[in-house]
Amino acid sequence: MVSTCKLLGLDRQVYYRSIRSTAHKQSIAQRVVALVQGIRNVMPRLGTRKLYHILKNELATLNVGRDKLFKILKANHMLIKPKKSYHVTTDSHHRFRKHKNRVHNLKVTRPEQVWVSDITYVGTRDNPSYLALVTDAYSKMIVGYNVSNSLSVEGSLKALQIALDNRKYKNLPLIHHSDRGLQYCSNDYQNLLVQNNIQASMTEKYDPYENAIAERVNGILKQEFNVDQKVTNFNIKTKLIEDAIKVYNHIRPHLSNHMLTPKQMHQQRELKPKQYKTKILREASFSEN
Repeated sequence: MVSTCKLLGLDRQVYYRSIRSTAHKQSIAQRVVALVQGIRNVMPRLGTRKLYHILKNELATLNVGRDKLFKILKANHMLIKPKKSYHVTTDSHHRFRKHKNRVHNLKVTRPEQVWVSDITYVGTRDNPSYLALVTDAYSKMIVGYNVSNSLSVEGSLKALQIALDNRKYKNLPLIHHSDRGLQYCSNDYQNLLVQNNIQASMTEKYDPYENAIAERVNGILKQEFNVDQKVTNFNIKTKLIEDAIKVYNHIRPHLSNHMLTPKQMHQQRELKPKQYKTKILREASFSEN
């Protein structure tokens, strides 16, 4: 009896070897997907490069490199597409004093040399809410935050106070950089900076990239952690944001931190933050080209 393989002009051993190879590749892909899903349960929109860094040892045992990881995630529709959203939270038309930009071309070389502050919209039309953040420019660690249902100065003040309470290097000079919003120019906010010997710096143009680190952190929290998801209960939203910031600070590796977490980067002073590749993101490090 003539076999099917011979009728089709195929070598029997090659045919079955091909079947075994396909089954082996599918098995590896399934294991990779399971590993990624385990990470994405905590960080739902974590990008592939950071996934590869976290899972590097496990992937090595499966003989899966970064390119293969990209291919597996693409085949399983698991690559992350960035979200696009923008909501104006800055009102710079006010009577309060504005400060010059002191961090332009400044090279940041240590934690608590520069703090950047910003407010981002995380609510809905029916339930507006705002997240005030204070982020360390060196480590990208969120050192203070507050969730509120208004754009009043109270939220920004509370975020700054938390940052001050957690300040580690109190004897070293510190610059506070922000946009020219009413919250940061207000007397209460500026007085708190003066009381703590912190020098004020502000953007001078109507350009979000003058405060690029703050904008970048806002984007990470929204795109990867969905902190702006439609949650109507304010207490639940606050808890979700609190959990997201803990994961961001303590678990998520950061590209400019040599893949250290912001917390790990903040606890040392030897490493130089990596430069971003594009002009806009290079400005986020406050470093000269």
